[in-house]
Amino acid sequence: MQKHIAKLRMKIPRYRHWKDLGSQAVQEVSDRYEKTYQRFFAKQGRLPRFRKVKKYRSFTLKQASWKLEDETPKKRHRKLKIGKTTYKMVYHRPLRGEIKTVTIKRDSCNRLWVCFSVIERVIVPDVASTGKIGGFDFGLRTFLTADNGQTADAPLFYRADLPRMRRVQSHVSKKVKGSRNRVEGQRHIARRQIRIADKRRDWHYQLAHDLCDIYDVMVFEDLNIAAMKRLWGRKVSDLGFAQFMDILKWVAWKRGKRIIQIDRWERTTGLCSACGHRQNLELSEREFKCGCCGIELDRDHNAARNIVAAGHRRLLSQSEEDQASNPRSASGVNVRSPRLYMSRARNSLYRPFTLP
Repeated sequence: MQKHIAKLRMKIPRYRHWKDLGSQAVQEVSDRYEKTYQRFFAKQGRLPRFRKVKKYRSFTLKQASWKLEDETPKKRHRKLKIGKTTYKMVYHRPLRGEIKTVTIKRDSCNRLWVCFSVIERVIVPDVASTGKIGGFDFGLRTFLTADNGQTADAPLFYRADLPRMRRVQSHVSKKVKGSRNRVEGQRHIARRQIRIADKRRDWHYQLAHDLCDIYDVMVFEDLNIAAMKRLWGRKVSDLGFAQFMDILKWVAWKRGKRIIQIDRWERTTGLCSACGHRQNLELSEREFKCGCCGIELDRDHNAARNIVAAGHRRLLSQSEEDQASNPRSASGVNVRSPRLYMSRARNSLYRPFTLP
């Protein structure tokens, strides 16, 4: 496919605009195509579809066709040479490690971003700091409920901005299609959406660091996010459960913590955390009252206690298997590749979890 793309680039007049980019940038398109097929075979996405040139928002350069100039460590603005043109960029933070690829991306606000992917040696601590294990249950009323009864209420950033968003969208919809005012209005909407997403991501990072300050092992339940969106719609997207789990796994890996996810079919809500009695519980019932021992707990609190119990069983079974296979081996950290990285905000307005 890469050879065929090279022929199209050089011989067909229709594809001459590909010559504006380096040869590796054109070949990287086929790499994305292959990754999309592999995700489809792994049942992680759908089949790749044709995308027009106007809708293609990024391109990637590998070893050639780019050069990072001005090697001053503390300089805020640096120069990036792509092809024969030199561009000025804002240097966000110092780069560590070996740079492998450079991706130039245009977001919905028409801003250009330069993304460097690097290989860096990260020292992960392997010594337990607190020795605590916690179980957590996600909810719609309270974002997170711990097994000790502590809760974290998520600030619904989209719902707070929804009245203003509706007014802006109403004004934009009345503009003439194709006019400059309509384009500027659409960029205004995109800027508001990006700001909401940035606030939510920042709060997720703060909460993830707060949990890692307290616990060494954190147990969660694997959720069917798609089914939850069909039932409760916009609020599930506003809470961002899936994004929080990705961020927490990345933060926990860097800090030497461990994340355990129990199966989604594990019974946690209708099971008494005190005596093990099973009973049915409707979605509208917020209190769990055991029909056997009579204990009364909040619905999410009872589920969190059952989740941490399942985590203890998982740790016990894994430790027995490790000792049987290799007595010197220890259960390691759940290492997964991160999707996001963002520096943690030091001055936090939302600190739901504190040391007991």
